[in-house]
Amino acid sequence: MKTMTYDTEINGIQSRVWFDEENISGLFLPLLRRLAQLREQKGGRVLAFLAAPPGAGKSTLLSFLKELSERTEGCEPVMAIGMDGFHRYQDYLLTHTTIRGGEEIPMVKVKGAPETFDLERLAERIRRVAAGEACGWPEYDRLLHNPREDAIRIDGDLVLLEGNYLLLDRPGWKELKAYADYTIRLEADEEFLRQRLIARRIRTGVDAEEAARFVDYSDMANVRLCLRESVKADQVWRVDENGFAALAEGTV
Repeated sequence: MKTMTYDTEINGIQSRVWFDEENISGLFLPLLRRLAQLREQKGGRVLAFLAAPPGAGKSTLLSFLKELSERTEGCEPVMAIGMDGFHRYQDYLLTHTTIRGGEEIPMVKVKGAPETFDLERLAERIRRVAAGEACGWPEYDRLLHNPREDAIRIDGDLVLLEGNYLLLDRPGWKELKAYADYTIRLEADEEFLRQRLIARRIRTGVDAEEAARFVDYSDMANVRLCLRESVKADQVWRVDENGFAALAEGTV
């Protein structure tokens, strides 16, 4: 099957990315065209959300959509950003606590859970992007374990924002959807996501046993939260080892 391949850096890690022609022509290009149509109708910046559980490949997909928009004649280029830049700093997570299973624990033990993000700052920056402002945006470096502030300057007309909790049905989070002109949500089986998350931690230098322990204690709780407590999206795509498939529009 024909594929498109390119090399990129995702969260500080060099990666080779590829997608097959069926996904490109059947899902990705139609999405890019729809967003361009929305921008033309709106007459201003369009902000789209891509929400997905950990391990679903949303950062990789968003990077690819940006690349595809730039390579394809007739497509408007998109800017790709992620909410991971609003992780609280490692020093904060080491010195603050949260409750998990009735036990008070350091936040760093559940890094990636909703409470380990600076939601107030994220909401304020999303508001500025949705309003069409030119502004800076932070990126998370998985090797440094901290954000890099203002790593990107947002000044384009099509902006794609990815994150685990952009469609989370909880106070503070569910209000974010009001800023989005369009929303996409990814679904996947829990065990598929677990294996991908373990492999990702191993690539950062963690041994397999420790990687599995962290994923089962922390990441999988976030996976289940995203899969079970998300508001409706304009499009829902399912991802597995074979790629992506459209499920429905306007469904949970």
